[in-house]
Amino acid sequence: MFELTEKAIDTQALKECLKDDQAGALLTFEGVVRNHNEGKAVSALSYEACDSLAEAEAKRIFAEVKERFQVIKCVLVHRTGLLQIGEAAVFVGVSAAHRDQAYLASRYIIDETKKRLPVWKKEFYCDDSSAWVNCSHSEHARADKEKVCP
Repeated sequence: MFELTEKAIDTQALKECLKDDQAGALLTFEGVVRNHNEGKAVSALSYEACDSLAEAEAKRIFAEVKERFQVIKCVLVHRTGLLQIGEAAVFVGVSAAHRDQAYLASRYIIDETKKRLPVWKKEFYCDDSSAWVNCSHSEHARADKEKVCP
């Protein structure tokens, strides 16, 4: 299951979706907005995404996970819009028969998501400045978002 949403992530409901009688491991990861980055005080974050491209890429990531790891279920939810300090920006959940496979699959999902999904993060700082960060992998796509993501 993959979703981009402007709403707060309901982590408890997502954990329930992962449950399966075959699963001996249920692993979740939540990436939350912190109040600093690279020596600057952060006041908020904003995420933009290309829904159609993100969904297609997430499907590819899930297919790779199912091929490489013995998972039963996997979930990825990423926020868009304005987020405040402490809010969950991304949720990854995996259920598997054994913990090792759950850990490996979870790490793979979040690492590939950060590298490959067309999701762009803008940081807002306490000094009233802002900057797009960690967007180098898709900088041109973000700049041409209207062309890339109709």
